[in-house]
Amino acid sequence: MEKVADKLRDLIYGILVVLASLVIYPLFRLRVRGRKHLRGGGILVARHRSYWDIPVVCVACGPLRRVHFIARRGLARNPIFAPFVLGFATVIDRDRFGPDDFKKMLRAARRYKLLGIFPEGTTRPGAEPKTGAVRLAEMFKKPLVPVNIVPQGPYPPRKFPPKFPKITVHIGKPFPVEELAKGLPPGLAKPERYRFMAARLMETIDDTVV
Repeated sequence: MEKVADKLRDLIYGILVVLASLVIYPLFRLRVRGRKHLRGGGILVARHRSYWDIPVVCVACGPLRRVHFIARRGLARNPIFAPFVLGFATVIDRDRFGPDDFKKMLRAARRYKLLGIFPEGTTRPGAEPKTGAVRLAEMFKKPLVPVNIVPQGPYPPRKFPPKFPKITVHIGKPFPVEELAKGLPPGLAKPERYRFMAARLMETIDDTVV
């Protein structure tokens, strides 16, 4: 039954992405570079500046490559996002992250080929990246796939009526998490090591151009 349910979700997801494409492509004059880098799966990581990021990433990946997101609990309470979050994401409590949340992330990592994580965990400017993506990649030997959303103009659009920027999505080449640890002092405590790696991950995302 679980496999049947997954196939049904894949179908519904694909239909939703096709419908979203009809809006996202003309609205943002979207261009996508490096989609071939998704073939092997992995953990997609991108900066989180807007609620538009989620549909933009889904459309950029295409209807046949379902992205399963790790989402904060607050989104499940939002009437607009709740149906999508509950159907296509693993919901965790970002502020009081506990063993149950960690187990949920582990199940998702085992089950889905493409995981989507916004390391900052919020659209609030200046937020420090969390270390969950790095830890998952290390634990499951999954490659990290940097996704750089590059707007030409204000993003998210703030004026009314909004003027939507032209967006290019760069999907970078997958890389092993060990690359983020190169050159770090060997005696670093684990929490500090992961913080450095998470910061380097954000730099890698920003530098990704295909």
